[in-house]
Amino acid sequence: MPNIKSSAKRDALSKAANAKNKAGKSNLKTTLKKFDSAAAGGNREEAAGAYKDAVKTVDRAVSKGLIHKNNAARKKSKIARRINAMRAE
Repeated sequence: MPNIKSSAKRDALSKAANAKNKAGKSNLKTTLKKFDSAAAGGNREEAAGAYKDAVKTVDRAVSKGLIHKNNAARKKSKIARRINAMRAE
């Protein structure tokens, strides 16, 4: 534990921010996994709903600084290709 008061405050803030970022990234991964399972199931309506949620979550992660915008674009492109392949079948 830090001896200086300001260092203790920074430590507390750092831990709070770390927990918030970890929760946000975990939520992002969970949402993407839900889309993957819906797409693997073959149900187009369920996959379409999961797709909307996934895109929204990815965009929110970018706005909060959890992931880089190029990383988000890659994730959205990947799930868009997957849902478009389902529609083509």
